[in-house]
Amino acid sequence: MSTKQIGIIVGSLRRNSFSRAVAKALTSLAPENLSLRIIEIGDLPMFNQDFDEDGNTPESWTRFRNEIKALDGFIFVTPEYNRSFPAVIKNAIDIGSRPYGSNAWDGKAGGIISVTPGSLGAFGANHQLRQPMVFLNVLMMQQPEAYISNIAEAVNEKGEVTSERTLDHLKNYLEAFSQWVNNVSAS
Repeated sequence: MSTKQIGIIVGSLRRNSFSRAVAKALTSLAPENLSLRIIEIGDLPMFNQDFDEDGNTPESWTRFRNEIKALDGFIFVTPEYNRSFPAVIKNAIDIGSRPYGSNAWDGKAGGIISVTPGSLGAFGANHQLRQPMVFLNVLMMQQPEAYISNIAEAVNEKGEVTSERTLDHLKNYLEAFSQWVNNVSAS
């Protein structure tokens, strides 16, 4: 079984981001057949189609598009802002889907882990993020779902996930995602 290259898109740019803590934990928990790495999106200027049409495509857009095209799948780790996912993720989605006809996301495996210090597991963000994935033909893993509530209690002062329960949940999620990526890649 070949190693699948998986990008992690982190939806929070905050210095002490809980989403980034979860993303880092994922990289250390990955099964042998998955190679996970965080794909940076904080340097992407807001999408404006004129940049591509005028031949002024930002270098960071080109880097990002090339990184996405080289991957076998993606895991989005997102907080919830106002019952939705953050603008930085939407911007990355739009940049990766353009120019028209060059959708870098097309036909690849996807998964979502939503994170919140609250008790609802960022359910709204998780499900709203699934909507554009349908249009972009990202083949989203349906089960298991991953809603991580009370994340502040699972992360230490160094920004590391230390809760055994949360780590076990993430490990089980990655095992299922590994199977999902293999199934999607085989079809």
